[in-house]
Amino acid sequence: MKSCIRYSCLLLLLIPQLVKAQFETTRDSVVQLYGVVMTADSLIGIPAVSITIKGQNRGTLSNNQGVFSIVVLKGDEVEFTHVSYQSKKVVIPRELVGNQYGLVQLMVADTIYLPATVLKPRPTPEQFARDFANVPVPDDAYEIARKNTSATTRRLLLQSTPGDGGEATRMQMNKIANRAVYQGQAPPMNIFNPVAWADFIQAWKRGDFKRKK
Repeated sequence: MKSCIRYSCLLLLLIPQLVKAQFETTRDSVVQLYGVVMTADSLIGIPAVSITIKGQNRGTLSNNQGVFSIVVLKGDEVEFTHVSYQSKKVVIPRELVGNQYGLVQLMVADTIYLPATVLKPRPTPEQFARDFANVPVPDDAYEIARKNTSATTRRLLLQSTPGDGGEATRMQMNKIANRAVYQGQAPPMNIFNPVAWADFIQAWKRGDFKRKK
């Protein structure tokens, strides 16, 4: 029993020291990485460079002057990527003294070669005229807008488009108000409402009740 008590007391004394040592080790491994990303040929800052830590979902972007800053750990592999430049990787030294690491990362422009395109003319003017007259011309923005705002298209969209949050809230509040108004009595029937009959006749003329194929 005494040995168990001594063992427990020893653990209580050692645990704070172990936690403190682990905290000191973790704090010592944290590094503030900062610097600037520049072009290798003209030393101009590159904006919007993606700086990510490999194996982690953390990263940052360089600003308009190419300056960046991010917190990393010693031994992390940091990758610099940009759509117009070749990717670069930098490993933070494990034996780094201190908690700050600055660098100037140079990036080389990445040249992308597109496949060759050969343009051939029509053999004869007659064939060119025939193809030019028969080629389908897509609708411009005005024609597309005119079709989308036609009465038929708007009716179809009204039937298939769900209401937004504001419309759904108004409908729910109207239902609550109608129940409160006609509490304890039967609500009126629209069969005797001339406005409802007028709306029904207009909908019938528009063809809203036709069976859709």
